Amino acid sequence: MIDIKILRNNPEIIKKALHDKVTKWVDLERVIELDAARIALGQELDALRMRRNDISASMGKGKPEPEKLTEAKELKEKIQIGEKEFETIETEFLALYKKIPNIPTADTPLGLTEEENVIVKQWGKIREFDFPVKNHAEIGEIRGWIDKERAANVAGSRFAYLKWDLVKLQFALIQWVMDSLSDSTVLAGIIAEHKLSVSDKPFLPVLPPYMIKTAPYDAMDRLEPREDRYKIEGEDLWLQGSAEHVLGSMHAGEIFAESEMPVRYLGYATSFRGEAGTYGKDMEGIIRVHQFDKLEMESFSTAETSHDEHLLFSGIQEWLMQQLEIPYQKLQKCTFDIGKPNAKGSDIEAWLPGQSQYRETHTADYMTDYQSRRLQTRVRRTSGDVELIHTNDATAFACGRALVAIMENYQNEDCTVTVPKVLRNYIGGKERI
Repeated sequence: MIDIKILRNNPEIIKKALHDKVTKWVDLERVIELDAARIALGQELDALRMRRNDISASMGKGKPEPEKLTEAKELKEKIQIGEKEFETIETEFLALYKKIPNIPTADTPLGLTEEENVIVKQWGKIREFDFPVKNHAEIGEIRGWIDKERAANVAGSRFAYLKWDLVKLQFALIQWVMDSLSDSTVLAGIIAEHKLSVSDKPFLPVLPPYMIKTAPYDAMDRLEPREDRYKIEGEDLWLQGSAEHVLGSMHAGEIFAESEMPVRYLGYATSFRGEAGTYGKDMEGIIRVHQFDKLEMESFSTAETSHDEHLLFSGIQEWLMQQLEIPYQKLQKCTFDIGKPNAKGSDIEAWLPGQSQYRETHTADYMTDYQSRRLQTRVRRTSGDVELIHTNDATAFACGRALVAIMENYQNEDCTVTVPKVLRNYIGGKERI
């Protein structure tokens, strides 16, 4: 949630954010009206309770006067009625208040459609092939690496069996990323390249739960749209849609010491999404499936370092792609496309020769204190003050899409795939699969 002070003191900032993010489901005037009503009623209830306490104190000193007994009874009834009214107002207020999106940063491009995202960088030389290029689905079928037909028999559409060397390549990718982001020397190099003022503290690898309760999922502001999530029937549990959903919520209600900042996690999880509204799109191959494996970065940091932390995450994404030598472009996402809880966001899109276009492989989300306000994850500064922490999350690799990019960019005429140099030591020294 946004800071309540912004709602009360600078509602025009929120009005602009609603416009820039094309948010039409928030009645801001109603939110302001309800907030004023709950403040006034709260003050009224406090006065009634204070008067009731005064009467109770006076009656304890002797025989109660009939007038005071009558007044005490009337006060009790008024308080009960007022508390019910306050609960009704509070419920409606919180439901609407939670819908207010985060405020975009000043350097986020304005845009009313995703077509207005800004390409800020292109890297790598697009390979010229001397044979007909195949897409990953064709390669996977020929090599026996991707089996969607049998998966459909077992689980339905948008599932796949990955097999043989493609599985080994995925685990080589995972181990390489784990080793790289656990190495402070690698992080120090990226920090220096991008001239950032952040620590080179390594990431802590985590295998998180694959399920999450409704309350923390909602507090992370990642539960919606619910039609894209999988609910466990009869349980207060959902299958998480990405590792950051269970990483960002793991310290709810806790207070870090400032000396612990930043806290960085690299989570690996099998994740699940309904892909609602995408039928007819990317039905071939493994680009858009219901179940996918993902390496996700999450960090908790102080307010003054959090933007550089976001830039570090983006820099890590570029470094990973450069080490794999896969051509890519980086997008600065516009206000429409950054998402409700984001203050800023960027994407990396890999070049896919089989589709002759760039496709998204990474996203980086800068949340400021929007998530931590409801989660109540805080930091105690050396001064003794307690403040909300800031959160960042970003893709290290969505494994399926990384495999797609490797297969298509490193394909050979016989449908073998050359293994990127940085992964060869992790796959038994193989140069081809």
